[in-house]
Amino acid sequence: MKNNYSICFVSFFFLFFFSMLNFFMMIYFIMNNLIIFMEWELLCFNSMSIVMSFLLDWMSLLFMMFVSLISSSVIYYSKSYMMSELNLNRFIILVLLFILSMILLIISPNIISILLGWDGLGLVSYCLVIYYQNLKSFNAGMLTALSNRIGDVFILMVISWMVNYGSWNYIFYLNFMSNDYFMIIISFMIIIAAMTKSAQIPFSSWLPAAMAAPTPVSALVHSSTLVTAGVYLLIRFNNLLLDTWGLKLLLLLSGLTMFMAGISANYEFDLKKIIALSTLSQLGLMMSILSMGMPDLAFFHLLTHAMFKALLFMCAGVIIHMMNDNQDIRMMGGLSLYIPLTSLCLNISNLALCGIPFLAGFYSKDMILEMVMMSNLNMMIFYLYYISTGLTMFYSIRLLIYLMINDYNLMVIYNLYEEDYIMMKSMFLLLFMSIITGSLMSWMIFSYPYMIYLPLNLKFMVFYISFLGLMMGYLISNMKIFSINKFFATYEFSLFMCLMWFMPNLSTYGLNYYFLSLGQGMIKNIDMGWSELYSSQGIFNILKNYSVINSFLQMNNLKIYLFSFILWMMFILLMVFMII
Repeated sequence: MKNNYSICFVSFFFLFFFSMLNFFMMIYFIMNNLIIFMEWELLCFNSMSIVMSFLLDWMSLLFMMFVSLISSSVIYYSKSYMMSELNLNRFIILVLLFILSMILLIISPNIISILLGWDGLGLVSYCLVIYYQNLKSFNAGMLTALSNRIGDVFILMVISWMVNYGSWNYIFYLNFMSNDYFMIIISFMIIIAAMTKSAQIPFSSWLPAAMAAPTPVSALVHSSTLVTAGVYLLIRFNNLLLDTWGLKLLLLLSGLTMFMAGISANYEFDLKKIIALSTLSQLGLMMSILSMGMPDLAFFHLLTHAMFKALLFMCAGVIIHMMNDNQDIRMMGGLSLYIPLTSLCLNISNLALCGIPFLAGFYSKDMILEMVMMSNLNMMIFYLYYISTGLTMFYSIRLLIYLMINDYNLMVIYNLYEEDYIMMKSMFLLLFMSIITGSLMSWMIFSYPYMIYLPLNLKFMVFYISFLGLMMGYLISNMKIFSINKFFATYEFSLFMCLMWFMPNLSTYGLNYYFLSLGQGMIKNIDMGWSELYSSQGIFNILKNYSVINSFLQMNNLKIYLFSFILWMMFILLMVFMII
């Protein structure tokens, strides 16, 4: 076991040191307005050079700092969470490969090296989702891998289009391409690729399915790495995307994603799936504000969200351990009496998600919503934003009441569980970051403070919506028999809302139902039908009948002997008569 501990410790210290290094470099870069561009030429043919390039600016350094800080605490947490795992080394190496792919994607100004990181994320995420090797994990892994392959194909198509420009360093061509006809094609492909990775409608079904992975993986993958790769790609390509019709489509789809995920989370009872749907909702928020032309705000929310969402997943992991691997929130209750420190972390991260003032989520969310109010968009987008914000509060309060406030539930016997010291240390690191990240980043990454001047009612709109969501969350967590009857009266509608607008069915069973039923028909009619009748079974029956007759004839029976003799004599006489 010492070896297992050492790989966790070495990885933790290396990543933590790397994150601190990135942090101080970022401060130096942002103060001196520096950008470092490094290029290493691998191969050159016909004026087409294949180069490995790295771009270090304040944005890539800051994002790398966040990724490595979260992954260091996740690896430290895994040391205890995956304690009974025999192949812990393999697990840690997979996580490190994942982080390496993400870092490659972050520092690449070159579309080819972006593809390496992008595909690395897809491949390693498949290996991590199927880690527990049961049927559910394999199905979820295939759905995740195949959904992400769509995005990979579009990135490959962008690579082939970029041959027209003589180099794959897209960072040089963004302003030049924006006046070009090819720009529409490239921007459309980039938007589709980002939508698959960040699980926007109609590619949303893989994100809740990927919860089949171990919880430390969920904490890393679904907070700061895999799902934010699409958002980060669009932030980098932002200059290219302005004033294209693709962005208007993206705004609508990401707004609907936000709304759909918020509603589905209110119907869900699986603890990890609620947090996954909450991630989906926040990704919709990032993508929609990005499509309105505010990449700095999207990046700000991406960073603050990464911290409290990773913490939320870690708390969920402790609770699942305590509940004998049960994830149903209806079977929990009174957790604050048994695991008070985990409950503290869970509640603070939950409130940061809701946007409670002066926690991390407040600084980015409040600014986003006020910028939406100032923009000249139509009423539908406005309602989508605000209802989705209310729904965030709704499912967060519902979760909090189910876990903390409701009575101790005897349907599951809690383990006599001492809060794990190792898990607690990694969670407290993220707890501290969840509290200070918002204010720290708002001072650091904006060169001037945003001062948004609005009428009092509009300024308080966020609080109105949050209070309404709080009340609804409280009411729905106290559902009595009358409410449940109402729920059954609208059963089909509830099913539609609960199953993410039937998206998992449409993207899995819907796509393969026709082919599977066709295959079943062909097996039934051809393989087990006509071909069975006329080839294998038919020949067998004919031969069997002949052999039965043959064995009957060879039984040395006097009657058969006389009958065959008479038959033979008649045949010879007939032949003689015919000849005469």
